[in-house]
Amino acid sequence: MPADAATDGPVPGGQVELRSDAEDAGQRLDRVLQRHLPELSRTRFKQLILAGDVTSDGAVQRDPAQRVQPGQHFWVVLPEPADPVPAAQAIPLAIRFEDEHLIVVDKPAGLVVHPAPGNPEGTLVNALLAHCGDSLAGIGGVRRPGIVHRLDKDTSGLLVVAKTELAHRALSRDFAGRRIERAYSAFVWGVPVPTTGEISGNIGRSPRNRKKMAVVPEGRGRSAVTRYRVERRYADHAALIECRLLTGRTHQIRVHLSHAGHPLIGDPVYGTRSGRAAARLGPAGAAISAFPRQALHARLLGFTHPATGEKLRFESPLPADLAELKRNLELL
Repeated sequence: MPADAATDGPVPGGQVELRSDAEDAGQRLDRVLQRHLPELSRTRFKQLILAGDVTSDGAVQRDPAQRVQPGQHFWVVLPEPADPVPAAQAIPLAIRFEDEHLIVVDKPAGLVVHPAPGNPEGTLVNALLAHCGDSLAGIGGVRRPGIVHRLDKDTSGLLVVAKTELAHRALSRDFAGRRIERAYSAFVWGVPVPTTGEISGNIGRSPRNRKKMAVVPEGRGRSAVTRYRVERRYADHAALIECRLLTGRTHQIRVHLSHAGHPLIGDPVYGTRSGRAAARLGPAGAAISAFPRQALHARLLGFTHPATGEKLRFESPLPADLAELKRNLELL
């Protein structure tokens, strides 16, 4: 690495020069850049490469996977940092309840809850800031204003969002104290036995793939418990089950069901090998096996209103894509 690249760290809005060495020979460009500039993630370097912000000998390098030779010079332009405060965006919301303290929304599949790397805008938070105005900003944190729980991007269903600090604290305490009623509709491969039961097991980062969660040994991860009940079976191929959470861990239902041998239909992360047999069962089976998202819907949400003490309970019907999945399952 040349002396002029040995700084206290990359400076936003500036340009950094580096030279590859023998250890970089044959490695991917994004990996090499991250090795020399560990302050930034490999994903960030991939974005910079694709944006044309990396050059070598005057030529723009646009392939993050290109192999590097020792002694190559690279120049990396570091853009000014983006505004960390989410912007208000006019995105339609399905509002089930709202007052000055909180709002309950029915989130569609495909909508990310809060901004994060890879999804800096177009999120539920952006929509809420536009709908609620400045009153929501900063409640519970700048990046996640009002958010007390979340759903995965491709999980649909009910969410409650706080509009005041008092409501945020109270709802957060109730979630932590397991005083929130939550039920999910889940379409899974196979039929769980027994038909009513409980899945428990600590959840933590998978030792094989750090981008996934997994059931891990005692002493690792965090304790997690999911209760389930089979509501409808579709021969021996699949089932519609109700899941209720006693804890709220990342990807909990998806991880627990996959660990139990009954992954969610359409789950791209925890159920990728499932459904191949169903694909041979005619048009309905093919449609089921090709379902494009995890078949999970947060259908019930119940809690005590943090200001009035009123017991509130909301239910959400299956969205159109899951209703169609159910009809196809009934044809098996």
